[in-house]
Amino acid sequence: YSGLVLLVILVAAFGPLLLSEDPYASNMTASLLEPSAEHWFGTDKLGRDCFTRIIYGARVSLSMTIMVVFLMSVVGTLVGIVSGYCGGWVDTLLMRFTDMMMAFPGIVLAIAIAGVMGGSVVNTVLALATVGWTKYARLGRSLTLKLTQSEFMAAAITNLALLYRHILPNTFQMVIVTAAMDIGSIIMEIAGLSFLGFGAQPPTAEWGLMLNEGRQVLQTAPWAMIFPGLAILVVV
Repeated sequence: YSGLVLLVILVAAFGPLLLSEDPYASNMTASLLEPSAEHWFGTDKLGRDCFTRIIYGARVSLSMTIMVVFLMSVVGTLVGIVSGYCGGWVDTLLMRFTDMMMAFPGIVLAIAIAGVMGGSVVNTVLALATVGWTKYARLGRSLTLKLTQSEFMAAAITNLALLYRHILPNTFQMVIVTAAMDIGSIIMEIAGLSFLGFGAQPPTAEWGLMLNEGRQVLQTAPWAMIFPGLAILVVV
């Protein structure tokens, strides 16, 4: 698995630099060509090379995923740490707000937020981060409560410096593990929003959007949907 992850990262980072095809240049004379030696994954309805767009799509999808995971893990963890460290009415207020956010179905709320703000890469990232931070808030709070009851914390002088000297470093490892496990589901959610029209907009080379475009020609050019779907499947 680590080898596959490394391969995906290398493809996203350096793949577009090795390709000569323009993923956004239309060529109607080459519309819906079958996979061949010239076009490995065929072409879409606008004559764009599907292989090139999938490679570029890896960069778009992974970049969006990393931004979502970063935002929701940082915001959620900070909320949880502050809640667990301060306690009292601060803890109650923050956790009740967290419970309220968790009561909504995540993907439905993300669709609503993206629909209000308008479909775009940035709005998709913000929408998913807005609904995804709650898990990290719970995790950060539970780890903070556990740490504040430990002997080394009881022996330390209680001040705000403890937050970044002891609590933050000791929660960092668990947050990183949780964030890594969320990457697959976030890729699926990003692709889902784009497929529904609430995510990346044409002509962006994004896998979910490519699925939506390929759906229109599924019976005549199934490769336009099969290969983006396989890309999502393999990476997730």
